[in-house]
Amino acid sequence: MASNGQTEQWKPRGKSKVPYKKWQRASIKAIEADVRKQLSPKPRRLAHTLSVARMCEHLACMYGVDPYLARIAGLLHDWDKVVPPAELIERARVLSIDCGVPLESMEPLLHGMVAARELPKRYPEFPNEVWHAIDCHTSACRNMGDLDMVLFVADGIEPLRKASPGIQATRDLVGKVPLADVFWEAFVGGIVYVLEGGRYLLPRTIDIYNTLALERANRARRGR
Repeated sequence: MASNGQTEQWKPRGKSKVPYKKWQRASIKAIEADVRKQLSPKPRRLAHTLSVARMCEHLACMYGVDPYLARIAGLLHDWDKVVPPAELIERARVLSIDCGVPLESMEPLLHGMVAARELPKRYPEFPNEVWHAIDCHTSACRNMGDLDMVLFVADGIEPLRKASPGIQATRDLVGKVPLADVFWEAFVGGIVYVLEGGRYLLPRTIDIYNTLALERANRARRGR
């Protein structure tokens, strides 16, 4: 415990100093400058974003994922968090985003989906892998790639987030179990959080859960 009676800020184990190439360092610096400007109206959101980016880099180094792409995905994942809800919904409608429910009911989840479709025009140098991770960082998807899982987990456990039983359970697994198991803990913990808070649960989340649960059960039966 900290001397002021509050829980000390969680810090990930190990170091993740990355020997980036010169052009990668320049790219990260430029994107970070853009993000600082974009999120300047919301200082806490900016702090969270920068923390997620660093956490993405750390997890990427730990689990053999490209740390550069992970850092970029972390920096850009909440780009549209400053967009007013009504505008975000309208932009989602124009982009033909359809999850089978009224867009108004899933507004808190739209920022990643909208950004993933709009930002490639601004940053065409990044591969689809980055945009897919941003697209599914709030809701997950049936076929989560490694970068998808890194961003999803980093968003949930970055050090600035106040610890809850679910968050701490995920943090405790980092570096001890495969990335897919860390993601599963974060994904299930997120569902529990939504249910306990009486919040709206996107129907496709149930389908994603069932698909992933069956895949995990089948792997377990095969002894993998």
